[in-house]
Amino acid sequence: MNEKDFYLTIDKPSTAEFKDRGSKFIAHAFAIETADDFKKQLQLLKKGHPKAVHHCFAYRIGSDGNNFRSSDDGEPSGTAGKPILGQIDSKGVSNIAIVVVRDWGGTLLGVPGLINAYKTVAALALQVTPVIEKQIETAYSIEFDYTQMNDVMMVLKQFNCSIHSNEMQLFCNIRAGIPKNRLNEVLNRFNDLQNISIKKRAENSALNLC
Repeated sequence: MNEKDFYLTIDKPSTAEFKDRGSKFIAHAFAIETADDFKKQLQLLKKGHPKAVHHCFAYRIGSDGNNFRSSDDGEPSGTAGKPILGQIDSKGVSNIAIVVVRDWGGTLLGVPGLINAYKTVAALALQVTPVIEKQIETAYSIEFDYTQMNDVMMVLKQFNCSIHSNEMQLFCNIRAGIPKNRLNEVLNRFNDLQNISIKKRAENSALNLC
């Protein structure tokens, strides 16, 4: 197994809580595939914690290290987003986000106190969810006639491809993730089939590296 064909992420969402001098920090860790996934989850968390004074976060997507973001959301610069991102990176995980919701307790914690709180609660959230290994995939769109459904599904299943969405009409479209280490084999199999169009998708999905 080539480790470059796989990446580490978390198995399921988790939460953790940390308190310091009246302030309560609640970390929510969850897996994501795209920045849009993150935005949707962030909005849901904001609705779920409408009285919180800060919703600080960090995420990293992809294995090349270039797709990441962090936010202090009103906390002093460098006291929240970077400590959260640091915990993600120390675990070596990707396609993951952590949002820390803070309820202020009325006492200023200072820069060291804030850094410690956000770092600690992010680490706790990562400790309570299993880290798993997933294959790196490239996103493709496959178009075909409905009569070819069995042939297409057989190839996807044989090479352990992920199906992200499908439109089943007389003319079908499946959006799938093809394992990086089996890409050439899958493309050759589809090329052998008649009247099937397979195109690489532009958007990042499931660590699209190719």
